Amino acid sequence: MGQFAGYADRAAIEAESTWEERDVARTMHRFLTSVAERHGARRAITFQLQSGPTDKAETLTWAQYHRQCTQAANLFRDLGIGPDDVVAYVLPNCLEAAVTLLGGTIAGIANPINPLLDTEQIAAILRQTGAKVLVTLKAFPKTDVAQKTAAALKLAPNVKTVLEVDLNRYLTPPKSWIVPFIRPRNPVSHSAQVLDFMTELAKRRDTLSFDDPETDRVAAFFHTGGTTGMPKVAQHKVSGMVYNGWLGHQLLFTEKDNVICPLPLFHVFACHVILMAMISSGAHVVFPTPQGYRGEGVFDNFWKLVERWKISFVITVPTAISALMQRPVNADVSSIKQAFSGSSPLPVELYKRFEKATGVAVCEGYGLTEATCLVSINPIDGVKKIGSVGIPFPYCEVKILKRLPGGMQECEVDTVGEICVASPGVFAGSTYTETDKNHDLFHDDIYLRTGDLGRIDSDGYIWITGRAKDLIIRGGHNIDPAEIEEALAGHEAVAFVGAIGQPDAHSGELPCAYVELVTGSDCTVETLMQYARDHVHERAAMPKYIEIVDELPKTAVGKVFKPDLRKRAIARVYDAALTEAGVAARIVEVVEDKKRGLVAKVTRDKDTEDAKVAEVLGNFTNGWDWAA
Repeated sequence: MGQFAGYADRAAIEAESTWEERDVARTMHRFLTSVAERHGARRAITFQLQSGPTDKAETLTWAQYHRQCTQAANLFRDLGIGPDDVVAYVLPNCLEAAVTLLGGTIAGIANPINPLLDTEQIAAILRQTGAKVLVTLKAFPKTDVAQKTAAALKLAPNVKTVLEVDLNRYLTPPKSWIVPFIRPRNPVSHSAQVLDFMTELAKRRDTLSFDDPETDRVAAFFHTGGTTGMPKVAQHKVSGMVYNGWLGHQLLFTEKDNVICPLPLFHVFACHVILMAMISSGAHVVFPTPQGYRGEGVFDNFWKLVERWKISFVITVPTAISALMQRPVNADVSSIKQAFSGSSPLPVELYKRFEKATGVAVCEGYGLTEATCLVSINPIDGVKKIGSVGIPFPYCEVKILKRLPGGMQECEVDTVGEICVASPGVFAGSTYTETDKNHDLFHDDIYLRTGDLGRIDSDGYIWITGRAKDLIIRGGHNIDPAEIEEALAGHEAVAFVGAIGQPDAHSGELPCAYVELVTGSDCTVETLMQYARDHVHERAAMPKYIEIVDELPKTAVGKVFKPDLRKRAIARVYDAALTEAGVAARIVEVVEDKKRGLVAKVTRDKDTEDAKVAEVLGNFTNGWDWAA
């Protein structure tokens, strides 16, 4: 078929047949069986617990991975998991996470959960999905995943069985001898039975013990990454997951490729874009450390790991590229063909720095959890437009729509509106598990309203300009935070920027920016303010406040987590208003209320009148309550 050169390849692919007519696997087990039959002896997945270029690594071939996933599916069925039942996992990256994902989708519905979420969020997802089985860590040094998950289980009595994964098996003596003596105790008790994952796996046969009918069904629940608040749970069908894998094989990977993916196996990027593409193509993927890019020494050893595994594709996100550019390229990286970046737009200057340092071009793409993932990509061998997310994949249709008095209407070329997507990965009408969350989510019952703002240029390339919910509304004037972020990101001392609207009694919101500097920089707020005055072209968008922070809060895949910035801004502005008014009260925290949004919690001196606090804080749109 050839790699994706542009519209010619896309048109040629679509001309062959519709997606429904494609000869692709219709069940997850048959999808996996196909790669085991074609490439059984080849390497499939490699995992390193530690990041050193000579540290112990464990690799599964495609035949071994197929066998373990089949055993896992049989295990889950024995534990009561049917096609409509849920196997959740709260795990860092490890081979067991990859096995659980596929085994769960074969037996029932897999539900990966971010181990960085707090106890209440984990419990809420477990209750919402009705999970019966949970796979998680056995207590292990330097991580609280086991303790946090145990506490969540007390709030989710629907979970009947817990399967524990012990990371100690990845260590070598003497470290592996020491762990049993320093392993933290788990003080939280719950009612679920607890079993050892690998022990139970070994008891199961390596052929399916149940029927595997060719009916498309929901096989995974993925919670949203959350730059806009509490996670929602999206439903993914087998067809959507296979579609993502098929795209990777057709357009990117072959069985000869080695791919490094330090992204988490609870996110669609690693699970659907990469792992499913490995299954489709037979390529080999390397997962370094349980925390991926966040793991100890990963950035320092990254280029040496590339050399060790002869990596041809680097999977990354802008935050990781920024960190890598603060380290020397200290190894042979000539094997790299391409770096693939997603999760958020890549600043142009960062793109140039990476290409200059490595000699490798970065290919930007676009996807989202609600669409199973993939939407568009800059062509590998075709024209790349830096800053765009490329053109839609085959069988994917993208429209830019704007709500007008007459209803939703399609925008003209280069006109910004909401990005709406129809593809085999979009579960039309039923994206989220909670029915009320699907209200007004689709246009014409087909096109998923992504909530992302963007435009399509005359060549068909998509440009993301921001989030509809991220708009800063200053006295009725809509400000796209991307304008502020892109301007400040051009400063050589700036690593990342998060622009938001801070509360204002007069205008409702005023633009402000939080900045993370490159390591070692001594840049000041005054310097950045002057730079913003010179480079933010829209007068209304000029930030009224800039703060330099040690590190911006980010999601696991590198997006700036703006709810935390909004909380910080609300507390700062409210405290300043109370102080200026001479009211002896302060904000102790800002919390998210499902109905009211972000709410400030206030404490006061005993002599402070309620009315005084209400008079000051009543000038702002965000609500407040007394702290408990």
